[in-house]
Amino acid sequence: MQINETLIRDVVAQVLAEVGRKAPVAAASFTGRYGVFHDANEAVAAARDAYERLAECGLEDRRRIVSHIRRIAIDQSVELGTMEMEETRIGRLAHKIDKLRTLGQRAPGVEFLRSEVFSGDRGLAIIEHAPFGVIGAITPVTHSLPTITGNAVSMIAAGNTVVVNPHPSGKRVAVEGVRRFNEAIYRDMGIDNLVCVVAEPTLDSAATIFKHRDVALICVTGGAAVARAALNSGKRAIVAGPGNPPVVVDETADLDRAARCIIQGGAYDNNLLCIAEKEVFVVDQVFDAMLQAMERAGAVRLNAAEVDKLTAVAIVQAGEGAQRHAVPCKDYLGQDAAVLARGAGRRVPQETELLFGETDEQNPFVSVEQMMPFLPFVRCRNVDEAIDKAKRWEHGFRHTSIIHSNNVRNMTRMGKLMETTLYVKNGPCMAALGLGGEGYPSFSIAGPTGEGVTTPLTFTRERRCSMIDDLWILGKPKQ
Repeated sequence: MQINETLIRDVVAQVLAEVGRKAPVAAASFTGRYGVFHDANEAVAAARDAYERLAECGLEDRRRIVSHIRRIAIDQSVELGTMEMEETRIGRLAHKIDKLRTLGQRAPGVEFLRSEVFSGDRGLAIIEHAPFGVIGAITPVTHSLPTITGNAVSMIAAGNTVVVNPHPSGKRVAVEGVRRFNEAIYRDMGIDNLVCVVAEPTLDSAATIFKHRDVALICVTGGAAVARAALNSGKRAIVAGPGNPPVVVDETADLDRAARCIIQGGAYDNNLLCIAEKEVFVVDQVFDAMLQAMERAGAVRLNAAEVDKLTAVAIVQAGEGAQRHAVPCKDYLGQDAAVLARGAGRRVPQETELLFGETDEQNPFVSVEQMMPFLPFVRCRNVDEAIDKAKRWEHGFRHTSIIHSNNVRNMTRMGKLMETTLYVKNGPCMAALGLGGEGYPSFSIAGPTGEGVTTPLTFTRERRCSMIDDLWILGKPKQ
């Protein structure tokens, strides 16, 4: 007897029905399996089919589906984190693992969904949050699978399916993670392709997803160019764009604590986090003491000549004519501090986490989102000048800003002036995502479009159901 896929599906359906589970329904005919596709149009079609299946599931089914993604992210974090490190060759392995495990444990899921109820003399109104349908997602090389993981948990918890066009340099781990998610879900629930990924992503495949009539919403995590493309797509877009988070240290700060926090945040995954500390503005009164505190905490200070040498090799020019601008050199992006030190003509212990040095505000390390573990420290006359410079060099992204201070006025002034999506007081950057602070993690920080740190509610539309007169609770219905 020839055993084919149809027969296998029939047997599985019969077995699951006998044990009281929902039997798998034969999916539409797609060349991809477990969410992996080579054609963007087919990926969208598969995600649309999966969405129709997901719409039949209740909230507890979605919780169960999401639990598979969480479990894989936690239990297989070492294997998948290693895979991402080997493919991208940027960042730090321990932090690749930590990001996956943390998102598996704490990414916001169905528990964030809620309904609102209004009752009175004229009846009852219920406001619930409904899914959009198929969401098109663009994910970065800096956090390839972690971004997919966090998005998948929140988007599916909200009742959506998702098609991912990953960064080409992180495509292999994206494909493997998506395959594992879908296989586990299918074996338990009989639904495939809840998360779909384009195996060979290109600009054309991204454009196909942006323009596809069955894609109801776009979620982009990346740089300025992809952010602009999403905003110009003609669809509703949730955009997590670039950042250049400044740090202010005033004369009232606990300098040793500030140093430890700056190193913890600025060195995490070799500064690949978009929320990470990028430039530090310190009031003159404590500037020298702050640099000493950084050295006590384990960071390595570069002298002026070494800073100049590193700047010359780590920040390069891109574009032509009026479009010419400074960008981080790919050879140094996300590399260890020891690698940067060699570029500066210096040898440091391999375990060194962060380099730093004094610069003026015109140094390109101040203006460029460098994504490498070197932080420029800029001397400022007073806290007001420091805050003003922080405002200038954040570039109006309204992404993340950080202050170390024990002066309430200073903290308040900076918060009002910066208007950033994340604002951290006396902690490392990741405290804003619940890592050492309160809250929850997400790797889609939607600053340009204003949604903030994304949750399942971010990926829903508001729907109101009104019942008039017949269900009145208080008083008597009006005639």
